[in-house]
Order: sequence, then structure tokens, then C-alpha cells
Amino acid sequence: MIDTMIPFNIKQLETFLLVAAFGSFRKAAERLNTTQPAVSTRIAGLEEALGAKLFERQSSTVRLTAQGQQLLPSAQSVLKVAERLQLTAKSLAETAGVLRLGVSETIVHAWLPDFLKQLQANCPLVDADILVDSSATLRSELMSHRIDLAFLTGPVSEYAIENIDLPPFPLVWVCAPDLQLPKGRKLFLHELARFPIISYARSTRPYAELYRKFSRDLEEMPRIFPANSIAAALKMAMSGIGIASLPQEVVLEHKVAGKLRIVDCEWHPSDLQFTASYSSEPSNPLAEQAAQLAACTAHSYAVRAGRTRTE
Repeated sequence: MIDTMIPFNIKQLETFLLVAAFGSFRKAAERLNTTQPAVSTRIAGLEEALGAKLFERQSSTVRLTAQGQQLLPSAQSVLKVAERLQLTAKSLAETAGVLRLGVSETIVHAWLPDFLKQLQANCPLVDADILVDSSATLRSELMSHRIDLAFLTGPVSEYAIENIDLPPFPLVWVCAPDLQLPKGRKLFLHELARFPIISYARSTRPYAELYRKFSRDLEEMPRIFPANSIAAALKMAMSGIGIASLPQEVVLEHKVAGKLRIVDCEWHPSDLQFTASYSSEPSNPLAEQAAQLAACTAHSYAVRAGRTRTE
């Protein structure tokens, strides 16, 4: 006698992966915009079809059984194949949904408007819900599945996070035009450090690099003013408070307007390295497409900007 296989569907597999990722039927239901009983029914149907118990139910959470853990990679592979098939048959113009996007402030001042225009043109049925915050916060939000895609200083070194490299941002020194500095030559680091230094916030890589450099190479530590926003750093620099380390693209319009001048120094902080990062578990085709679109937009912006320091 031939056994009759009980069929299962892609929706059940998607639900299985979401429950495994969140450790919660309730959170999976919220993500799927359905009810917790509906999620339980899908998992029960999948368990019956596979002849395997997938989860151990606990008081407030669930965890994968040994069989569930063993079947997880296969379920991920099947779902990715199904998603690619859907994407082949369905154009970007028909993709609908909400993209929860986290953005570092540097990107906001650069190519984010271009990206949003491209997203609207390519995915007219997609709405972007945007959070602007520090890279540290965006990393936490991404890991907690509260945002789908982040443009942040990366990469995010987690096995479930995919990172697409974006063009870097060169940092330059800038100050108010009337700040009294030696003219006609590059400044030595100790000459720069005679003035207060305006930097990114304490929790950032640029601040850590500045602090290490000054601590190692100078006898006396300069005053460092960490700014929690680029807008605040620009205001401080234009007010003559000190010399700021900021992305070249951000300061050029103020330089052209005569509100800032670029200071040539023997040492510059490292370029800011950004990634478009998104979670691959559970799979999110919209976030993956948007990340690739962001990479194209950012590279086009970099070409237009020239990506060379302006003296």
C-alpha cells in the first residue's frame, strides 16, 4: 500500500521560519498581520504534513525541537526558491508593502532623497517607514527585527545579516572662514589640536579613531566636542567654536556659500564605511531588492560627487 503524503504550502513554511526567528507565535502573527490561532493552525498543519514536531511550547516562548532545527535549513532553501520564482513572475512595480527603513544621518544628507525617488519609481506600491538614528541603534533595531533594512556604518557581523557594501564617505576638516589658521601649507596635527575638535558622537567609530590618534600622537589631549547630529556639528563649526571632522559631501554647499572652509591637515580620519544591511532569516525579498537598489543609487551618487577631497 502506498502512503498518501499530506501536502503543505509556502505560507506554512513562511510561518514556520517566522516563529523560529521570533521565538513567539504572537510576534509571528503580528508580522504576518494575522491572528495567533491562525499561526498555530498553520504550524499544526505543517507538523502533520512533515510527520515531525517542530516546536516545544513553553510559557511565553517557543523553541525548535531537534527535528525542527534539522528541518530549518531545508525550509529556508525551499522558501528562497519559491520567492525567486515569484519575483521572476512578478515585476517590482507590482510589489506592495511597507519597508521599515533605518538610516544613518550621513546618508540623509547625501543620497537618501535619490534612493527614495528610485524606490517610488520602481516600487510605487511600497511605502517607506523611516527611522533616522545612530548606527549603534540601527544595528540593535535590525537585530530585533523592528526594521527591515538599515543604511549604517557596517558591516553587521551576524550570521543572519546580509551586508551590501556602499561607497565610502571621505571625512574632511572644516572650520569657520574667519578662524585664524596658518596659511599656504598643510597643518600638522598638533596645530589642528590647538582648537576644539568637533566630532561625531562618543559611541561612533569616527570619535573612537580621533580619540586614539590624539592620545597616541599628542602630548596634550585637545578638547573634543562630540555632536549627536551632523546638523549640530555644522552649526558649531560655522559659529567658530572649533574645527569639525565631517563628510565632504555634507560640507560642500556650505563651503560654496562661504560659511565654511576646508582645512588641509597632514592627517585625516578614515573614510566612513557604510553597508545596506538586512536580515536573511526570515527572508525578506523586499528588503533585499531595496538594498540592491540603494547600492546602485549610492554608486551613482558617488560618481557624481567625484569622491575626492576638495582642497
